[in-house]
Amino acid sequence: MTPLAEPPRTALVIALRYLGDVLLATPVANAVKRLYPQCRVDMLVFLGSEGMLEGNPDLRTVLTTREGASIRERLAQMRALWRRYDLAVITSPGDPPMLFGFAAARRRIGFVPVASSSRRWKQALLARWSEFEPLAPRMTHNDRLAQLLGAGQAGEVVTPSAGITAAAWPLKLGFDPSRERFAVVHPSPRWHYKRWTADGWRTLIGHLRQRVARIVITGGAGAAERAYIDGLALGEDRVVRVDGRLRLAEVADLLRLAAVYIGPDTSTTHLAAACGTPTVALFGPTDPVIWGPMAGGVGCNPYQRVAAAQRRDNVLLLQNPDLPCVPCQLEGCRRHRESHSDCLDLLPPRRVIEAVDALLAEPSRVPG
Repeated sequence: MTPLAEPPRTALVIALRYLGDVLLATPVANAVKRLYPQCRVDMLVFLGSEGMLEGNPDLRTVLTTREGASIRERLAQMRALWRRYDLAVITSPGDPPMLFGFAAARRRIGFVPVASSSRRWKQALLARWSEFEPLAPRMTHNDRLAQLLGAGQAGEVVTPSAGITAAAWPLKLGFDPSRERFAVVHPSPRWHYKRWTADGWRTLIGHLRQRVARIVITGGAGAAERAYIDGLALGEDRVVRVDGRLRLAEVADLLRLAAVYIGPDTSTTHLAAACGTPTVALFGPTDPVIWGPMAGGVGCNPYQRVAAAQRRDNVLLLQNPDLPCVPCQLEGCRRHRESHSDCLDLLPPRRVIEAVDALLAEPSRVPG
């Protein structure tokens, strides 16, 4: 498509999903900024996700709305947004994003559901639209939005940054990450069904003690996530815990210095991949065709639906292909977020260690 006839002076990109989705939506804001350099671009995200956009050079402001907000709250925020923007770019086909887009701008582009009773009214609200295909790679959706803008293709994922100086790191970590080779391990995802085994993490960290100077443990500030890491009883020898202590932007700055990162299907794994960190991603029920981590560059081949190991640039993605149900794209074997997942429970530590050793054997990107 051709660029919009009237270049927007202001634009709002609406990305109302989880942290990883917000990160994967940054190429859309980048496409707006590249096509219309004078445009002032803002993003609207759920409260608690704004940290993924810290230091983003494409954005003027990050706005937030509360997930699960009442109708009264939503209406009040819609009134506050009323026609503040020339353009709204809506990155998902849900009802709240569409209504926020309608309130924010007279011109709107975005997605409509493939088959839904809401398709007709959503299509009527959009000047340009594309069908949202749930099974398509999320980065494909970005390219479709860029095409609706007239930009041709979305750009790279833009990772956050806190701009931490080299002198500040020893005070935060107790060691100098620019001088010591270290690994980052993220054991606890938000949902149980994406979790590997405690024995697996302990075995892996025992191996890493022989390979790197330090092991940095990252994680969220939530009580359940921190309690899980407490229960791993990792000890203090070479292990530095920063779970709940660092902002996402600080984690991103740290990841750029790491020799390797290991984590499950979680936003931090997407962040590590986008930061260019050598990344081992442990996938269970999640389909990598849709959610495979975007490597540091663009233009990588799509992931296969299932394979023992798949390499894409700096990312080595592991699955358990011995189970015929992988990937089921469901919430674990019991179909709820606190369920176990056999495919992860039966993923042997040996395979993860081999993947880590393969990445560590490659030329180091950092001193030490």
